[in-house]
Order: sequence, then structure tokens, then C-alpha cells
Amino acid sequence: MHPNDPTDYRLTELEIKASFNEDLLDQLNQVVIRQQRQIDALVREVERLRQQIPEAGSGGFSRASDNLPPHY
Repeated sequence: MHPNDPTDYRLTELEIKASFNEDLLDQLNQVVIRQQRQIDALVREVERLRQQIPEAGSGGFSRASDNLPPHY
């Protein structure tokens, strides 16, 4: 092949692009893994918070009018 062959140049350019795409894909995979870990942690936290909320009807929540002072 001649060094100035257009086919050789195009092949080199495609190899460079493929390399950049592989790097980008690896970076995106790392982002997805990190985000999934964050989602898992948030789901656990939401479940923990739900367990702290009193059951409906157990007196945990009241109407605003139930808390008014007697002079109202």
C-alpha cells in the first residue's frame, strides 16, 4: 500500500473512531453501574422511611381542626 492511499487513510480514521467509541462505551457503562448503585441505595432508603411512618388510623396523623386550642 502506498502511504497516501485513500483506503488506508479511511481505514485508519475508522480505527481511531472505533477506539474512541470503545472508550466512550466503557465510560457510559461505568456511569450506568454507578447510577444503578445509587438507585438501589435510594430504594432501600425509601423502604426504611416507609417503615418509620405510622400506620393510617393508628392516630399518627390528625386533622388540623383536632389540634386547635379550645378558644377557637
